[in-house]
Amino acid sequence: MTPGASAYPHLLRPLDLGHLTLRNRVVMGSMHTKLEDRARDIDKLAAYLGARAEGGVGLMVTGGYAPSWRGWLLPFGSSMVRAAQARRHRTVTDAVHEHDGAILLQLLHAGRYAYHPFAQGASREKSPITPFRPSALSTREVGRTVDDFARSARLAQRAGYDGVEIMGSEGYLVNQMLTARTNDRTDEWGGSAAARMRFPLEIVRRTRELVGDDFVVQYRMSLLDLVPDGQSWAETVDLAHGLVEAGVTLLNTGIGWHESRIPTIVTSVPRAAFTWVTARLRQEVDVPVIASNRINRPEVAEEILAAGEADLVSMARPLLADADWVRKTEQGREAEIIPCIACNQACLDHTFDNKRATCILNPRSAHETELVLSPTRSARRVAVVGAGPAGLACAVELAGRGHTVELFEAAERVGGQFRLAAQIPGKEEFRQAIAYYEHMLGVRGVRVHLGMRVVASDLEGFDEVVVATGVAPRVPDIEGIDHPSVLTYPEAIREPDRAGRRVAVIGAGGIGFDVSRALLHEPDETVDEWRERWGVADPWEERAGLGDKEHPPVPREVHLVQRKTSRHGTGLGKTSGWVHRTELRDAGVGFVGGAEYVRIDDDGLHLTLPVEGGDKGERRPYVLAVDTVVLCAGQESVTDLVEPLAALGVPVHVVGGADVAAELDAKRAIAQATELAARL
Repeated sequence: MTPGASAYPHLLRPLDLGHLTLRNRVVMGSMHTKLEDRARDIDKLAAYLGARAEGGVGLMVTGGYAPSWRGWLLPFGSSMVRAAQARRHRTVTDAVHEHDGAILLQLLHAGRYAYHPFAQGASREKSPITPFRPSALSTREVGRTVDDFARSARLAQRAGYDGVEIMGSEGYLVNQMLTARTNDRTDEWGGSAAARMRFPLEIVRRTRELVGDDFVVQYRMSLLDLVPDGQSWAETVDLAHGLVEAGVTLLNTGIGWHESRIPTIVTSVPRAAFTWVTARLRQEVDVPVIASNRINRPEVAEEILAAGEADLVSMARPLLADADWVRKTEQGREAEIIPCIACNQACLDHTFDNKRATCILNPRSAHETELVLSPTRSARRVAVVGAGPAGLACAVELAGRGHTVELFEAAERVGGQFRLAAQIPGKEEFRQAIAYYEHMLGVRGVRVHLGMRVVASDLEGFDEVVVATGVAPRVPDIEGIDHPSVLTYPEAIREPDRAGRRVAVIGAGGIGFDVSRALLHEPDETVDEWRERWGVADPWEERAGLGDKEHPPVPREVHLVQRKTSRHGTGLGKTSGWVHRTELRDAGVGFVGGAEYVRIDDDGLHLTLPVEGGDKGERRPYVLAVDTVVLCAGQESVTDLVEPLAALGVPVHVVGGADVAAELDAKRAIAQATELAARL
């Protein structure tokens, strides 16, 4: 018996589907990586998915493939419509089956979410998240689209897939056909809940007819639409019953449409925040049900299964972060799992920006054939100075390749800017990143020196030195900047009680938003508290799960001030920025733009602002009567060691914030450090 078998008996138990036995209850949920979109990337996709199969995943689902060209997500995007495509996909299915894994091809018709002018939807209603207005499917075209899904499933079967997943959630075409919000049809495909439901039921029936019994047909259904005029719970249950009757093997779950104004997977969403609704569905059907969204740790997954809330758990980003998630769990090495911190920075932000998805903590993900950390042939003695994200990543990966590594940190604890981030309400997952690195330093034998501020002469005996000394807060040139009311952002985050009742935050980038949240909310919010704050209701009480928000009282009055006249937080993440802006608006934060800073004194922060409707360049004086001013006005690289080391002839490599003092770009810092570790 493996160490994990006793600790995770439900998670690691096989599941017999009749013709197919899954080796455990772990499902790698669908995530579009961009490797799906071009035939030339098929080998990279096979390496990516094959690595997860080798790592022990029981069942995985590919990114979305359109059943017709009109259903593309992007122009010339991924599709499964021709026999030649099916033949190429043998590379993928063989890579998975070589390691005894099982894999489904997800069939996804974008509908009005398509990012091209040939989009087709249930109606001509335009999506708020794409610039293209779709044409409405004719009655005949709806029927042809049903056939398209079934034919694509048959091609997937020929390609060696173990089944397909019909994408019926997140607001794509199937979901659009189901709701009055987007389906105003008066033909046999609309006009009533039963008629709207006909589309997915016919897809499943027709698919089952073509593929036979020995093929998985999984349907991903929306349990909470979280948009106005979404499905009621009674409609959701009726659909589930109909899908089972039509022949589905498994029911996967989705939460929220992409246009929903309620977050569902960002890091501020509590872990396993939606399993209560999955548990309710499981009571209604007699096929296995899969729980999804914000499940990232083995102990969380085990609790869900042990409580009877689901039969399997779906994790997309956690298995993007670590291909060996299951294997490490089986071997009792949970502390070695590269954690998914749900930041979205390198995965979903990349996907929605038409870039290849990867992971902020594991830039090798989806780059398995390009960024290789093989054992070194020539071990060197390497010093890494600075134990922030870049230094930690570099030290761990260098030691993993076989180098002798020593890590020097001036502070008493490792983590750097990650330790600050972990103190922000809603970013508690960053604690997992620090814990992972701390553990791996020990596993890989890195000698760590804490509380030691080195000088160049301390490092003369090393073959290589990596300078990862990070950044220091930039102090702007404002009269009165040394006033007692002024705090730097690290001071405000570490000691929020030093801030008064009324606060002005200078700088509206990511740090300014983080500081504002730290001054307004308590950390470690429960699921119930989070649901109340965002208005997530029981769908059997409120249609689509949309309720009224209940804003908790806030301890401070906060003003977020910036020089720019553009919208606050324009540089925030593509998939998370709107969440942060909404949180601050709901907490009553004042957004001040176009400011010129005059001085800080006992009266507060003195500014000049543009005169609304006045002549260009005309400004008016304005005073924010605050008790505290927090500086979030950028950073400066800390590079004191670079020149002295170069003068001594020591090979020096500068990574992370010490190289570029950007907006605390941990994604770039860790990728740069990992690439350096691969080269040395």
